[in-house]
Amino acid sequence: MLTKNTSIVLSKLKYRDYDLIVKCYTQQRGVVNYILRGVLKSKKSQTKTVYFQVLSQLQIEENYKPNQSLHVIKEVKANYIYKSLHTNIYKSAIVLFLSEILTTVLKEEEKNEDLFHYIETALQYLDNEDQFSNFHLLFLLKLTRYFGFQPENLNSIYPYFNLKSGVFEASKNGIYSISGKNLILLKELLGTNFDALNGIRINAKQRQEFLNMLLYYFELHLGGFKKPKSLQVLNDVFH
Repeated sequence: MLTKNTSIVLSKLKYRDYDLIVKCYTQQRGVVNYILRGVLKSKKSQTKTVYFQVLSQLQIEENYKPNQSLHVIKEVKANYIYKSLHTNIYKSAIVLFLSEILTTVLKEEEKNEDLFHYIETALQYLDNEDQFSNFHLLFLLKLTRYFGFQPENLNSIYPYFNLKSGVFEASKNGIYSISGKNLILLKELLGTNFDALNGIRINAKQRQEFLNMLLYYFELHLGGFKKPKSLQVLNDVFH
C-alpha cells in the first residue's frame, strides 16, 4: 500500500554494488529502513541521492509492508529545504555528530510525534541561526526528556548534581556527583530555550568538558550508548 510519510534522514549505507540503504526517523512509524535500488548505477540515477544527506527533511511516498525490514520509496521530495545546514562547515560538523547520536538512540519502529516535531523544529532553528556554537549542548539536554532521563529540576539550588540518579543534591554523593563550571552551565541550560541560547557565553574548553559530561550522562542512562566517532571532528571544528 502506498502511503506518505514525513521523514528525517539518520544515516545511509552502500549496499551491494549500486543500492543504498537509508535509515529514517519518520513521523508516522518511527525508525524505518528504506532500500534505494540502483541509485548508484549511473550519474542520472545518482542525482536522487542528494535528497538523502543526513538529517535532511523529506516527504516520502512509500510502499510500506509491515513484515519487511526494508521498504521501497516510490517518490521523494524535500519537506524543508536547508539554506546552510549542509554547506556551513561548522553546522555540518554538528549535523554529522547529531546524526550519529540519533542513529544510536532512535531504534524502535514506534510513532512519537512529539519527538519527531522536536527534532524537526530544532534543525530548522539551527539552519537559520548565525550563532550556534552551543546548539548541540542544548539539543542533547532537551533530548533527554523524550527518553525519560531529563535532569530533575526541583532542587536546582543544591550545589551538586548526580549523573546516575539525575537529581540535584545538597551534598556530594560518590563519583557521579558533579559541581563547579559544569554544574553552573547545566543549570543555565535547563532554564534556557533555543531562542535565548545566544546569551550563554562559554569558551571551547568549557564546551568540550560539558559535552563529555553530557555524553557520559547518556551512557549511564541508555544501554549500549557510546561516544560518537565524530566527536573529535566536532571538537576540532569548534576549538
